[in-house]
Amino acid sequence: MYQWTWSQIPQYFPLFLAAAGRTLLISGWSILGGTALGVVVGLLRVMPSRAARTVAGIYVETMRNVPLMLILYMVYFGLGYIVQLPPLWAGVVSLSVFEAAYVAEILRAGLESIEKGQGEAAQALGMTWTQTMRHILLPQTFRRILPPLTGQFVSLIKDSSLASLVSYQELMLVGRQVNSAIFRPFEVFLTIGLLYFILCFGLSLYSRHLEKGLMRRDQR
Repeated sequence: MYQWTWSQIPQYFPLFLAAAGRTLLISGWSILGGTALGVVVGLLRVMPSRAARTVAGIYVETMRNVPLMLILYMVYFGLGYIVQLPPLWAGVVSLSVFEAAYVAEILRAGLESIEKGQGEAAQALGMTWTQTMRHILLPQTFRRILPPLTGQFVSLIKDSSLASLVSYQELMLVGRQVNSAIFRPFEVFLTIGLLYFILCFGLSLYSRHLEKGLMRRDQR
């Protein structure tokens, strides 16, 4: 029968908290990179140009149908022959290009949910496609896609655990190292799970705060 022993865990709190900070760091940079690239790809998905839509579609379908682990290995070991990337930035690049495909699809779905008459009315007034996107469609779309984007970003935080495969000292890798030292798997990994929950739930709460702020602004 498993004997629960929590007395050894507190001494490793500094290590766990530092690892949580590194998890937050790689997740934050990946959210920024994935969002920026995802917006570009998402806009290409709805452009009038068929070539642009095709290229963006190939990118999205490729990224969505290969494992993140494969992308991580390709970036870290494959690009390593060309440019040496430290584990942090190999993880950021991998997570960004992977998550961008999902952000692009969320953005495309959000744009297509806006009534077509709004875009047609803007064009009838002489606005270009870029002006229509910037001033009419994108502001409405971002309000609509905030909840699914938050869900995707929460998934990204959890996906960042794969960065341990290239020796980035995030939560899961530190958890495994501590468990190898004290052999208390339940205590160690329950603590790690709690820290992941705090990070993900904190992001969800912040998203809800933004949603309420946008709703209050719309009501004014």
